[in-house]
Amino acid sequence: MFGPILPLVGYRELGEVIARVNAGPRPLALYPFSHNKERVSMLIERVMSGGVSVNDAVLHVGQDDLPFGGVGESGMGHYHGYEGFLTFSKLRPVFRQARWSSMKLLKPPYGKLADRLLAFFTR
Repeated sequence: MFGPILPLVGYRELGEVIARVNAGPRPLALYPFSHNKERVSMLIERVMSGGVSVNDAVLHVGQDDLPFGGVGESGMGHYHGYEGFLTFSKLRPVFRQARWSSMKLLKPPYGKLADRLLAFFTR
């Protein structure tokens, strides 16, 4: 059997990692493993990716409340969870006015009530 290859690339500075990732196509996901909040924040802020999972690489796709992200070549659709439903749904809003609406008071022809209100508010 043969599986995917996971390349390991060494670096000295976090800026090198950011520059290397940003030099290629936008990744579908970013998986920083660190308990250093500043490093993780720097990666999230400076590397554009479809989604981010900090300190985990397996459970990311299983979070049905998180939208399926994607940017650039990796953003070919949102097919996961609620956002996937919205992708394949076309909204059709329907507005129904009630039989009696307060808006009728604001439309002509104006009657005695409108005259009284106008007189009251313009005193």
